[in-house]
Order: sequence, then structure tokens, then C-alpha cells
Amino acid sequence: MTICIIAEGCYPYVVGGVSSWIDSMIRSFPQYDFCIVAILADRDRRGKFAYDLPENVISVSEVYLNDEDFAPVTKIHKNRTQLQGSERYALNYMLSGDRDRWDDVFDMFAKKPSVNDLLMGPDFLDAVKRVYDRGHTDAVFTDFLWTMRSMYLPLCFTLETDIPKADLYHCAATGYSGVIGAMAKHFYHKPLLISEHGIYTREREEELIRAQWVKGEYKDIWIAQFRKMSTLAYNRADLVTSLYGHARQLQLELGCPKEKTLVTPNGIDPSRYQDIPGKPPEDEGYTVFGAIIRVAPIKDVITLIRAFSIAKKKASDIKLYICGPWEEEEEYAKSIFDMVDNMGLGDVVFTGRIRTPDYIGRMDCLVLTSISEGQPLTILEGYAAKKPSIATDVGNCRGLIEGESDSFGKAGIVTHIMHAEETAQAMLEMRNHPILRRQMGENGYKRLMNGYKLTDMQQTYADIYSNFLEESDERRQ
Repeated sequence: MTICIIAEGCYPYVVGGVSSWIDSMIRSFPQYDFCIVAILADRDRRGKFAYDLPENVISVSEVYLNDEDFAPVTKIHKNRTQLQGSERYALNYMLSGDRDRWDDVFDMFAKKPSVNDLLMGPDFLDAVKRVYDRGHTDAVFTDFLWTMRSMYLPLCFTLETDIPKADLYHCAATGYSGVIGAMAKHFYHKPLLISEHGIYTREREEELIRAQWVKGEYKDIWIAQFRKMSTLAYNRADLVTSLYGHARQLQLELGCPKEKTLVTPNGIDPSRYQDIPGKPPEDEGYTVFGAIIRVAPIKDVITLIRAFSIAKKKASDIKLYICGPWEEEEEYAKSIFDMVDNMGLGDVVFTGRIRTPDYIGRMDCLVLTSISEGQPLTILEGYAAKKPSIATDVGNCRGLIEGESDSFGKAGIVTHIMHAEETAQAMLEMRNHPILRRQMGENGYKRLMNGYKLTDMQQTYADIYSNFLEESDERRQ
């Protein structure tokens, strides 16, 4: 039996987060073969894997959102881009979102039309004019047209994906992954499972609201595009999972049918954190904070450094380890290194990529200043080692720290995003109250063992996979 994992911007190119979850899932089910459809921004990342692939990964296919049209420009090829009646209707509905004509869209792109010819051709121009006349006439038409072309370019490349045959398609998000999953279901009539860690549409909305490259009403147009793709994924999926209750509620608000939804929390293996090394001699006498993160803008390392600097002025006996890769965002990482040097912060240590059990024992408390998260594995890893967390109020961080359905008590402190002073105060509270800090660590351990073990997650997905694969086998017969 073969399961096709469809993932955007993560596995196997980026470590941590969703990538770690995918790698864990594949290794948890050695009885199944897995093929990967990996969606990347462009060809610069081609084949640059950050993981050693498990033996049961039989193939990796790459899809590039910002690509070139390599189709030959011939008379025959050009004729193929002249749309038929049903295809024109499909194109119009794809742009307007009035009706679901996605099956016609999938069939049209199965013919591999030239993306360049299509977006620069008369049919696309007519479709854009229809959308423009129905509600965007305040915009300059040429700007509107080029916005629509830039918006549909990555979607068109996605729609031309050669999807491997499998018995089950498992998307790690909606968005472009969900489009490929829906397309696979259309062509192969196999079950489609979607597992959202963060809510893709909401994350894109937050990014667009903060973005400088898109202005005014064009933000709303882009947001509508991502909602349209998520609606497609939700409607075509057989099951849509989320990590916690509030995320499920967001899925429902975005139109996912309630009967398709299921909450499946993350899980880790607590046995990996038994008998781990403690503090080395150079850390004795310090209260040690650890951030197990990628050095990337979404983790808001700037706020973390500022918070540590503020706390350091009031308590010289604190130390900060930032553990994780920085090569993925080299320019941002360099700005962080320069910031630490310019501030003269000698007790900030960048370790690079680590094996978490080797380092987490030396830490007294974990810190997470992210501006977006799902259900962070790093918090659960801390709990496995009986370490509390300071974390921003994003994703399920508050639920993990304060509890959602248990009475174990707080396992850390929740702060507001981009609030260095508040994070600094939380660090000082952890430093000044070691007994409370250790009790919070115990609370976190109890919460982990109560509902976030890897075996719990594995059993949930074992049942899901088994049911879907049995269904797929029945369809084959």
C-alpha cells in the first residue's frame, strides 16, 4: 500500500515543526510505502534535503510555484491553449469562485497547456475583465490584470503537477497542497486526508495583512484566492484533522463540513528524554533559557534577543541557548548575529542544528516568541524533560501551557506577541522562583503523559490509515 504525502514548503527541506511531524509519521508506519509531493517556491531548493529519508520513502516529486514555462512554443502547442467552451467556463469560474467547476479545470490542465500562453492569452484576459467589471473598477485595470497573472501563475504550475499514483493522498495543509490532493482524488478516485497544523488560510491572511509588497484591495483579492483553494480542499477531502479544538472551530468557520473534522493532537516519545544529560559545569550557577527553533522571521528572534537583553540587565546570572538551523534564512540570521554582537550579549549561544535530548537537560525553561504556531512540538519536548515554557499566545500555546481539559495547573507563562518587556518579565519570574518553575515542569509532564504521547497519535493515525486503505482496496476490487 502506498500513501502520498503532499506538503508545501517543509519536508524534507526544512527541519522542525510540520517537517518533524511528517518524518515521524513516515517512520511510524514502516509497513506502508510513502511517496512525497514537495511544493517549493523555486528550483533553488531542488534536491537539498535536510532529512535522511526513511527507507519506506519510494519517491520525491517536486513542484515549483515560481517556475519557468518549459513547454515548446509550436503551432500545435499554441492550438492546445485555445480553450473550448467548457474550459472557458471553468476558467471564468476559477477566477470568480462563483461555482465549483474544478473538475473541468483539472481536465484542462491535464492537457499541459502553456502557462505563459494561457495567462497572456485572450481567454484569461476576458475572464479577468469579467471579475474586474463585477467589483474592482476602482483599481487601475493594468495593475489588476498583472496582479491576477501573478496570483494565478503558481496555481497554474500546481495544476500541471504529475501526481504519482497512490492508495491514499495525505495533505499536510490546504492551499496548494490541497489543490493537488483534490486533483489526485479527481483523477485516481482515492481517499483524501488533510491534516492542518496551523490553519493555512488564516496564516496567509496574517502574512498578507503585514505584507508590504501588496497594497490596498489587492490584499483582499489574495486572501479570497487562498480561501477559494481551502474551500476546494475541504469540500473534496474525506477527513480533515486539526491539532486542537480552536483550530477545528476555525476550519468550520472557513466552511469545512463539520462531519469531516477530527481533532488529532501532536505527540512525542517521552522515553527519548529519560536519562538525558543535565547542566555542564559552564552552565552551573545560571538560570538557562532555551529556544529550540529555526532562526527565521516567523520565530521572531528579534523579540527574543531584546527580551533577554532586558532581563540580563536585572539578572546577570541568566543564559540563553538558541538551538536550531540558520542556513534557511541566512540574511535574517546574519542580522540576528550582528544584533547580539552590537548589544554585547556574551551569554547568548547559537548551537546550530541539534539533537534535542542532548541539550534540553541543561535548560531550566524554554522560550518561544513566535508570531505564528500550530501546536509546537518544542513545548511538548520541554514537558517530556519536565521543563516549563514561556510562549506567545499563538496557535495552541495557551492550551498547552494552561491546559484545556485537565486540572494539572499552569506549565509556564503565556505572553503577547512582539512584547519584549513582557517576555523579559516572564524570564525573571522563572529565574526568581525556582520552586514554582520546577512545579510548572511537573505540571507539563503530567499534561504530556495524559494526552500528547506519540503512541496516542500513532494509534489515531493507524486507525485512520487502515480504514482509508481498506476502502481504497475495496475500490480497486
